[in-house]
Amino acid sequence: MKLSRRLVLGAAAASPFAAGLGAFAQDETSVLAGTTSGQLRGLKSDGINIFRGVRYGEDTALSRFAKPIPAARRSDISDAINYRASSPQRSNQPEINEDCLFLNVWTPGLNDGAKRPILFYIHGGAYSNGSGSDELYDGTRLATKGGVVVITVNHRLNAFGYLYLDRLYPGAFPDSGNAGQWDLVLALNWVKQNAETFGGDPDRVMVFGQSGGGAKIATMMASPAAEGLFHSAATMSGQQVTACGPLNGTARATRFLETIGAGAATPDDLRTIPMERLMEGLTARDPINEAHGLYFGPVLDYRMLSRHPFFPDAPGQSAHIPMILGNTADETKAFLWRDEAFALTWETLPDWLEIQLRCDIHPGHVVDKYREWFPELDPTEVMFKATTAGRSWRGQVEESDARARQGAPTWVYQFDLPAAERERGAPHTIDIEHAFDNLAQSGAMSGTGPTAARVADQLSTALINLARNGDPNHAGIPQWDQHTLPNRETMVFDATTRLENDPRQRERELFATVPFIQWGS
Repeated sequence: MKLSRRLVLGAAAASPFAAGLGAFAQDETSVLAGTTSGQLRGLKSDGINIFRGVRYGEDTALSRFAKPIPAARRSDISDAINYRASSPQRSNQPEINEDCLFLNVWTPGLNDGAKRPILFYIHGGAYSNGSGSDELYDGTRLATKGGVVVITVNHRLNAFGYLYLDRLYPGAFPDSGNAGQWDLVLALNWVKQNAETFGGDPDRVMVFGQSGGGAKIATMMASPAAEGLFHSAATMSGQQVTACGPLNGTARATRFLETIGAGAATPDDLRTIPMERLMEGLTARDPINEAHGLYFGPVLDYRMLSRHPFFPDAPGQSAHIPMILGNTADETKAFLWRDEAFALTWETLPDWLEIQLRCDIHPGHVVDKYREWFPELDPTEVMFKATTAGRSWRGQVEESDARARQGAPTWVYQFDLPAAERERGAPHTIDIEHAFDNLAQSGAMSGTGPTAARVADQLSTALINLARNGDPNHAGIPQWDQHTLPNRETMVFDATTRLENDPRQRERELFATVPFIQWGS
């Protein structure tokens, strides 16, 4: 079959973020909640109490390149009706500001002692973009169907959250390379302290996240500062096997500072440079590989991280944590769906793969194997399939196998149900709308037909059950066995949801012939 070049709605790309509600609709009433940071005024809509833009930390301009400052207690009632600013970034957001440490809460009850599980969602966008305010992350349906508390969060991103300065300025910015991770730790501590106010259970917090959000979770699973703050985890197309090393992190910081003309800046200069000037550095090319933009991500700094997240093995501190790991069948159709991809021939495909596979494997050999295995596919389709396996899926294989060797409770899924525009297959991000059961929200790709609705119910209920019981199984899906070796049990969410053993065995074995080195390490 041949894919069309016709561009479809870019739901797999970053979608606009909701700005929040400025006024109550007729069925909404005002509600109050008392927290460690003061009284909040939210709204109640269709039985769910909603608090948007809840401050958990102070303005990070006061703690630039450092650990965040916990939110002080306000004496006045704070409005928590509208979403608040997201971290400075180059993607399209309604508002960006260094004052960005806010979270959003959806809950069926307040101060009722119900001890509901808490589902804490971390957005994607690598470590550079995104916000917890996307309409796809609206927690109303999850909170309603599962009787759970749903929380989304903003935190520092890109240079503001992950610029590693410790070797350039010894002692001045020791936590700079993981400031964004420290924000998440602060947010989880806030949730633990205030869980009962929102009818939640501080001892049943599940972190879940997609893409960069999943990678941040994998990082926290090896972070001593995060130990005990969550009790189950789910990552969706987001893995962090290795962190950025301190030497590469220093090279990237040097390039960043040179780009903004601050190569000779003092620590005080860096604390006071305008936010807009810092953002200019986000356009720099990466000194480790000039073919890519500047990488930002967690750094092996021996403070937040004293080991790589999933290298050389799965972290012992999180071996007891029940975990779901998932990926989509056609990840890279979200990134590489462009004209050049549809102009590929068998002659030009190897050169394309040399750049896009992001691993040191002979691209001609990859093409030969895929042509042997999938003779019906054209060059473009082979490209999407190979890059998904070699670039997007490989980290999940490494993590799930490491946990299987550890004997940790782990469940793996593959999301195969295609988008309504079937040519797009099941691209990166499509499982978000199913995880939140938000098929009707702006930016969703799947449509609201009965098959999509069934799969959304299956995946969202599995996440709710993982949070509640430490096990995703429920009556709406086949028995979901834990991931073991060599079987590699995998739940395939599709028109017929089913459990398969090692569904991509040939592709997995092909890329396992070369070492895995995560981009950014």
